[in-house]
Amino acid sequence: MKKTTFFFFLAFFVMAIAVEARETGGVTMRISSPEFEDNTFIPAKFTCQGRNINPELLIEGVPEAAKSLVLIVDDPDAPVGAWVHWLIYNIPVMPLIKEDSVPGEQAINDFRRKDYGGPCPPSGTHRYFFKLYALDTELELPQNAGKGELERAVEGHILDKAELVGLYKRK
Repeated sequence: MKKTTFFFFLAFFVMAIAVEARETGGVTMRISSPEFEDNTFIPAKFTCQGRNINPELLIEGVPEAAKSLVLIVDDPDAPVGAWVHWLIYNIPVMPLIKEDSVPGEQAINDFRRKDYGGPCPPSGTHRYFFKLYALDTELELPQNAGKGELERAVEGHILDKAELVGLYKRK
């Protein structure tokens, strides 16, 4: 590759990064929890072997244009495929989802309920993905909406996303 071609592509790449940083305010959205770090074990309090309540979640770097947040919590290691533990949408843009709270509207999870269903793997260690999306709109979903309807509704509206992974193994 000629040097001029290499420098052209390098300049284009740097310019693309600068444009993205300017559009997002130079900040990437993040989700974390004071209860567990990414890829570490979730305390039993937040599982079927404890109080079965949602953990506190900290949210940073939400794009200024965001109108609402969506949180999907699922377990891709479930024997039947990804098992949905919590679907919550139209969360106001906020820096914190409090422990044992419902900050938005809930859709139906794989327990067939509109609530948080904590980790409860039948065997082995499973991963639990807390996927946060910043949207440029609020959503209108039917009362019986599940993950499929929620995922279709967010298409074309995602401004940024973040992820936190927790682990759990039944004792």
